[in-house]
Amino acid sequence: MEKSRRLKPAVNIGIIGDFDRDKVSHIATNDAIAQAAKHLAIKAIVKWLPTTSFMQSTAVVNIDKYDGIIASPGAPYKSMDGAIKGIQEAREKNIPFIGT
Repeated sequence: MEKSRRLKPAVNIGIIGDFDRDKVSHIATNDAIAQAAKHLAIKAIVKWLPTTSFMQSTAVVNIDKYDGIIASPGAPYKSMDGAIKGIQEAREKNIPFIGT
């Protein structure tokens, strides 16, 4: 018999990308996370992580605090190197990751 997994009451989701309210894919990403959280009866705390923030030595993103990381749709990014660095950091720290 499989052990049941109890979900946390809230999950922190980081989205690597440069949020633009005029991009339908960005609005849809936020909506999809909200709908999934509602279906699972949990709270989703979503933070968009600008790609340039991964390149600034003085403003290091604390990626460890996220339960999962998404690479946002809607490239080009302001910093492709920053996006790749964020993805690499998530993978190296074994944080669940999905790219769209």
